Amino acid sequence: MSPVAPARDRLLEAAHELFYAHGIAATGIDTITAHAGVARKSLYNNFASKDDLVSAYLEDRHQLWLTRFAARRREASTPREQVLAVFDAYIDHAEAEHLGGFRGCGLLNAAAELPAGSLGRSTVRRHKEEVEDLLCGMLTETRGEAEARQLAEHLSFLLEGAVSRAGLEGTAERLRRARAIAESLVAAR
Repeated sequence: MSPVAPARDRLLEAAHELFYAHGIAATGIDTITAHAGVARKSLYNNFASKDDLVSAYLEDRHQLWLTRFAARRREASTPREQVLAVFDAYIDHAEAEHLGGFRGCGLLNAAAELPAGSLGRSTVRRHKEEVEDLLCGMLTETRGEAEARQLAEHLSFLLEGAVSRAGLEGTAERLRRARAIAESLVAAR
């Protein structure tokens, strides 16, 4: 972490690393502030509470995935390649360097720790719905709305299962296999 970065940025970076590696409940405020190299007061100057930091972390993870996806989508020249760019963005996440290794979808990992009805779980649900809607929108370019919606749901289930298994196994291999399955599903007419 850059010592010249603003405290808020350093705290969010520490949250990304530590919440993903160890979980939200297992990561205390003192650990976060020490990792960020800031005083405890800096945390509360930037976030009202740990829950507020968790919410910012989840929103930040969502934006990070959207950025990864946008980069992959720019490389795609066909609707089929754009759909596969969703899988590629998840593969990129799996292959990125993580403190303690790859543990699957950070958003789902966080949601598993949060109480039902919490703002954080709603953030995760919105992310997953947005991914499915993106798939549907891209599929609609080559299919009818009903068929596109159904295939988008199937691809979402495939993706979620693959990212869960990939997280358990600590590699992107399941995501690569899911991408190959997705490619055959999208090609089938």
